Amino acid sequence: MPDELLARLRRFHDHTFPGVQDRFQDLVRDGQHPTILFIGCSDSRLVPYLLTGTGPGELFIVRNVGAFVPPYDIRAQHGQLAGFHGTTAAIEYAVLNLKVAHIIVCGHSHCGGVRALYEGVGPDAPNLNAWLDLGREAVLPVQLTDEALRRTEQRAVVLQLERLMDYPMVRRQVDAGQLALHGWHYVIEDGEVHVFDVHQGAFVPASSSEHSGTGPFLPFAGDDISPVDAW
Repeated sequence: MPDELLARLRRFHDHTFPGVQDRFQDLVRDGQHPTILFIGCSDSRLVPYLLTGTGPGELFIVRNVGAFVPPYDIRAQHGQLAGFHGTTAAIEYAVLNLKVAHIIVCGHSHCGGVRALYEGVGPDAPNLNAWLDLGREAVLPVQLTDEALRRTEQRAVVLQLERLMDYPMVRRQVDAGQLALHGWHYVIEDGEVHVFDVHQGAFVPASSSEHSGTGPFLPFAGDDISPVDAW
């Protein structure tokens, strides 16, 4: 059987790399200085570099099932790190070390992780089941339909933005005007990203939006109702 993976590696080395070699050498010499932390779902149909038109060295990427953000102090809820520290560590590194100016949380249509919040997972996936707990607050008390799935996907994005604001280094940078949060919902079949507008309390198509998305900032600091619960 032909080794397709080996063939792909060789094509990269022989044909792709020569065209970007200088860029990678610069990144090795000068180090990486991405300005964007992209937190996205692991779904293979979500391709961050295509969506953002970026190249090597421009995105610091964290991907997981559902594009979820663990609570900052997970031990307060679970009594242990519960295996969620990889995503948390990446957020800390991006903000404290790389000093990114933007954090994007990007969910998408037809998300299997969000669907599993309604349909459940099998007993052979205890870690997946524990991870999905991070999205359960976004679930609607309705039967699953296409519309309910879409709204839950979007509610989950807003939930993660709220969690990010509980990270001390994130809130500090946001309050100082040095960091912006962006909530995105990518509709795969349309090629359209809908960005969260905190003032409208809704996701707006990027093709008609006046900005690239906003997060729950100071206007919600004293509210009893969170952006997730409000819509």
